[in-house]
Amino acid sequence: MDYKNLLLEKNENLLVITINRESKLNALNSKTLEEIKDAFQNAYDDESIRAIIITGKGEKAFVAGADISEIKDLNELNARKFSEEGQEIFQSIETCPKPVIAAVNGFALGGGCELALACHIRIASDNAKFGLPEVSLGIIPGYGGTQRLPQLVGKGIANELILTGDMISAQRGYEIGLVNHVVPQEQLMEKAKGLVNKILKKAPLAVSHAIDCINASFSHNTGYQTEANAFSSAIKTDDFVEGTSAFLEKRKAIFQGK
Repeated sequence: MDYKNLLLEKNENLLVITINRESKLNALNSKTLEEIKDAFQNAYDDESIRAIIITGKGEKAFVAGADISEIKDLNELNARKFSEEGQEIFQSIETCPKPVIAAVNGFALGGGCELALACHIRIASDNAKFGLPEVSLGIIPGYGGTQRLPQLVGKGIANELILTGDMISAQRGYEIGLVNHVVPQEQLMEKAKGLVNKILKKAPLAVSHAIDCINASFSHNTGYQTEANAFSSAIKTDDFVEGTSAFLEKRKAIFQGK
């Protein structure tokens, strides 16, 4: 595949994937998701690659969410497909037998936060921000956020973050167990690569088996199906139309509960 929105850099056993839509704060559109899916499939098949780091271009954003301009015109059927395809891509990251580290270099919101959640380890720069603000658009997280966030931070904190749509700092993310390490921006990749080098010294098959076993304790397809159903149902509401319109028009949404 000819990548338009990703930069790939391979150095011995490490693949660094950089989402390269800096002018759009690295927002996830359908093309970018397609490229991420292809890049991870190739990395899975390449025996010389033993670890992956994923990050965003620039210093402002890891991924500032999904591309709202693509979402706003979805119907219920397409919305379900949209959610399920995103879930499938992020599940392929989570179940990748090679360690995947998210180097979060700025905003990780909506789909960007969900992408980070799908990675095995999260390292954040001190300017990073995390959030799942979908309720402000009249929808819910659709790429697994309702399932993975409670696994990391517990049900109570996950409820608060998802129901309020609040954005939190990297330090707060560290305090609640959302991220593993917080470092200055200029040390982010150094820290991520240092952790990769530490893992690469361990037995490759044992690392892969450990990833499989850890994932097995959180494998509940019902939750993901419920999320996709709820996401597609929200698409047909007046509140979704109002929420996305308000976002694109840069105004405060007025919801009616319809």
